[in-house]
Formats: sequence, structure tokens, C-alpha cells
Amino acid sequence: MSAPFDVLVIGGGINGCGIARDAVGRGYSVMLAEMDDLASGTSSKATKLIHGGLRYLEYYEFRLVREALTEREIVWRNAPHIVHPLRFVLPYARGLRPAWMLRTGLFIYDHLGGREKLPPTSTVDLASGVAGQPLKPLFSKGFEYSDCWVDDARLVVLNARDAADRGAVVRTRCEVVSAVSQSGMWRVRMRDVRSGEEGEVSARLIVNAAGPWVDRVLAGPLAHREPHHVRLVQGSHIVVPRLYEHDRCYIFQNADGRIVFAIPYEEDFTLIGTTDRDFAGDPSKVEISAEETAYLCAAANEYFRHEITPADVVWAYSGVRPLYDDHASAAQEATRDYVLHDETIENAPLLSIFGGKITTYRRLAEAILEKIGARLGARGKPWTEFAPLPGGEFEGGDLAAFTRDLMQRKPFLPEALAGRLARSYGTRALDLLGEARALDDLGRDFGAGLTAAEIDYLVAREWAVTANDILWRRTKLGLHGAAEASEQIESYLATTRANMTARTT
Repeated sequence: MSAPFDVLVIGGGINGCGIARDAVGRGYSVMLAEMDDLASGTSSKATKLIHGGLRYLEYYEFRLVREALTEREIVWRNAPHIVHPLRFVLPYARGLRPAWMLRTGLFIYDHLGGREKLPPTSTVDLASGVAGQPLKPLFSKGFEYSDCWVDDARLVVLNARDAADRGAVVRTRCEVVSAVSQSGMWRVRMRDVRSGEEGEVSARLIVNAAGPWVDRVLAGPLAHREPHHVRLVQGSHIVVPRLYEHDRCYIFQNADGRIVFAIPYEEDFTLIGTTDRDFAGDPSKVEISAEETAYLCAAANEYFRHEITPADVVWAYSGVRPLYDDHASAAQEATRDYVLHDETIENAPLLSIFGGKITTYRRLAEAILEKIGARLGARGKPWTEFAPLPGGEFEGGDLAAFTRDLMQRKPFLPEALAGRLARSYGTRALDLLGEARALDDLGRDFGAGLTAAEIDYLVAREWAVTANDILWRRTKLGLHGAAEASEQIESYLATTRANMTARTT
């Protein structure tokens, strides 16, 4: 067995990858184990926002909202290729929250956190302005405020990539089978999900960042006697053909007290979500229900002139939020704040994470590192606030300028492809493109501009294993026609693996 790791992180979602990155950057030896693909659970099933959580003010979650508002511009600054600012339109609807309450909430939202570059709230005339054109005539007044968009799955992968670049061992399709504490050290048995091969590592401390599976890890591999701290809440989204031409987003109030977002998505679509309902069962098998689809369509139809039906849905996804069980009466009222459990099992330290938001993942990692430092001895100082994620190092965070520069360096790239590569990979797009001097140098096009060169890069640098990893997490090209080539991509991946095996034997 190899030398023990300082920290073993279980879970390859945003929290696990963020913790692994922060820890290795401070000088700890780190291993991360994920039983499936990176971001295959909750972290790729969000509404894809870096936001303060306007509605959380109603539940007096001021600490959470303040922290999230401060983090918005930090995450945007460090990943300007996959994060960009948005303007949200909140129509005033008679009979729901009064206008004074909306104004007060938005005033607090503007001034509670560290807003520097994002523009403040304004009142909008929906009767005459462009923001009101897609809406029914009865909505004449509204408010417009700022938040940010994020490619959530790519945020996870980039944290893992940076952790690995700094020396962390990142293993996907690697399931923790058992963890036994002996003499203050964890002996951890792992299984390669694809080959079935098992091996053992040791670690001084375990971080259980398994998201919806956090209780299962406690009750299973860790044989914990009191694992029940998580409340599983299902959230579902639908994607329909684009409902309007401008770039603003909408936040709609519903009569049941919930809110629903409508957001421009992947240029040709509108993303609508989310739902909130308690979930029981295997989180890996969660699926949107007909009831949820109908609910989201009806919520949109209360506001938009153009009505949608379930037949208009081109794609849908569901995720399970691992919220801390605060015994709230309704799923939408359960706290979105994170709770950290610090305990010792026969002299071996164990940290478990319940809840959390993608927006505050970096601060959560810093909070975990404080506990790791207290247990293992402090190393380094907080460093991630001003550290760009891979690809985000271009000057001034100006994505448009970087895209133009990319096209000057690689003039054979079509504008749409150059823009997508810049938005997905930032400066790492140059690594992907390598020495290519013509489009044909990138190899076979599997559809929607997905080339063999891009697949090779995703396999070699971003832990992609299957067509789904590539089409729906590393990219969203499954929405743009590339999903039709799924079998051909799987065949290409199999050939690539066989060739790699042949070269190493």
C-alpha cells in the first residue's frame, strides 16, 4: 500500500472538487474518489446560476444570502469563460407579493453582499419595454436585477483539473467499498466500477462530500450508526425552443409561493425550472415526472404570451438536492445553507457535508479547510479567492476579446465553433487545438462541431469516459444534434481505450 494521503475526499461534485483543489493548494496530499462521472449528480442538475438566492430572504437566511452575493463576483472573476452576468426581470403580479415587499427585498439584495461590477436593481416598464414583449399584457410593471450564469458541470471539472494539476489524485468510476479506522488512520477499500478491480489506500482524514449519498456513505462504507441528517429534495427543469429573442431572464412568482426561472439556454432554447418536492429512493434514478412537467408548463403559461405544452419539451433533467434536514414543513422552505459535521471515529477524523449551493462552494471549501487544519495541522493560507480556474486566465476577463484572439491564432475556425470553444475552455482551447492549421486537422466531426480532437482532449484531460459524459456534461452538444452520433462516439471511445491499452502493454 502506498504512503497515506492526508485527505481523502469522497464525492466528485462541486463541493468535493472544490475542497480537493483548496486542500492540495495548501500543501496537503489529496485523493478524490467519485463512484461515477464528475458532476454526474446534483452538480450538473442545477438551474445553472451563481446567485444570492433572492427568495431565501423570505426565510431570513441572511448569512447565506450575504455569503452567496459576495461569492458571485469572485466566481465570475476566476472563471470568466464559463460564468457571465445576467439581468433578471421580476414582473409584479397582483394578488401575490406586494410591490413594496419586492422593492424592499431587492434593495437588501443590492446592498447585503459585495456587489461591485454587477449593475443594481431598476424598475422596468413592461407595457412598453422589450422585457415585456414576451409577457401577457396584464403584466405592466416589474423590476430588473443582476445575478450570474454558470456552466455548472464545467465548473466542477475545472476545479478537479486544477486540483490534479497541483498534485491531487482524482479517480472517477471509483467506489469506496469500506473505510475502517485503525490507530488514528483510515484504511479505505475501493473498487474500479468498470473493471471490478479492488485496491486499498490509507488516509489521515476523510471528507464525506457525497451529496445525496452522504447518508449512504455514512451508513455503508463507514458503518456509521446515526446517518440520518440529509433531506433529499427533487428539483426538475425543462428545456423548450427559445420563447423570446432578447437576453434577459425571468423570475416568476406562483400562487403556491414558489418561484420559477425562465432563462435563455444554449442560444436556441429556454430553460424553465425548478420544482421542489421531497424525494425517496436512489438519487441516481431520479427522473422528472409528468406532474412536474405540467407544473412548469403551467407556471410559464401564467406569464408568457406564447403557451407551451409538454409536447414542446426537447429535454428535461432532474436532480436531488442534499439539504440539511432542519425539519421544515415544505421542501421549498428547507434551508439551502450548508452544515458541516466534524467527528472522530476511533481517533480517525471524519468531516461530512450536508446541504450547500454551487454559488458558495469555494467558501464551503475554506470552512472545511479550517477544520482540516485544526485536525492535521494548518498548512498554507486561503488562496482561491484570486486564483483563476483553468482557462480563465485571459486578460481582463474579456471573453469577447479572447474569442477574437483565438480566431486570429486559428483563422480556420468558424466563428460559432471558436465562440463555443472559448466559452467552454478559455485559454485551454489552445491546448485542445494544438498544432492544427486547418479544420480537417481536428479529425472527424461527430456533429455540432464536436471533433475527434475535442473528444481526445476530454478523455485525456477531463476524465470523460462515455458519450454521455461528453454530450451532456463536458458540453451540451446533445441538444444541438450530436446526440444522434452517440453510438459512433462510444465506438470511437472504445477504439481509443484499446489503443491506449495496447501502448501500455
